[in-house]
Amino acid sequence: MRKMFVVLPLIFGLALMVGCAKPPQLDIQAAKAAIDAAQAAGAADYAAASLQAAQGAQSSLDAELQAQEKKFALFRNYNNAKKLAADTKAAGDKAVADANAGKEQAKAEATQLIEQAKATHKEAGDMLANAPAGKGSKADLDAMKADLAGVETSIADADRAFGEGRYLEAKAKAMAARGAAEGVKAQVQQAIEMRKSRQKKT
Repeated sequence: MRKMFVVLPLIFGLALMVGCAKPPQLDIQAAKAAIDAAQAAGAADYAAASLQAAQGAQSSLDAELQAQEKKFALFRNYNNAKKLAADTKAAGDKAVADANAGKEQAKAEATQLIEQAKATHKEAGDMLANAPAGKGSKADLDAMKADLAGVETSIADADRAFGEGRYLEAKAKAMAARGAAEGVKAQVQQAIEMRKSRQKKT
């Protein structure tokens, strides 16, 4: 009986120490900071899959914390929450790294596309300047000049987006500008071929 009086307080004390554990606040804060950093780094645009994985890890952490909170204080255990917080932080850190890498890749691709768009615009302009002007062709030439002016505007928009760090937008605008300039080149070339064909017939 005397042993029982000694053992029971020890058991109760151990249960109190383990069961009344507190959430690992520092680990939770570090995990949240990593997710915030990923979002600030542009992971939503440049590393969507990595950000989604990190947010999934955070959801698991939140669910575990809620599950422990529902338990009676003596039975709470935050060992798994601590592990999940570490996993979330690691996933968030990876999303930051992937976002930075994705952004650099998009920047390089945007740079190349803008240069290509400018070069194609110049080629189209040179071709248009030497395009055959004949009867009935003025309206076509004017339309192509208007198209080329639109290309120049798109390139300026791409340059602006690039300067503001919106590399995906810069890529899209530069790609569209390059395509439009290629279209003008094709139209001018077609006009040249048609003119040659008429000359042969006459």
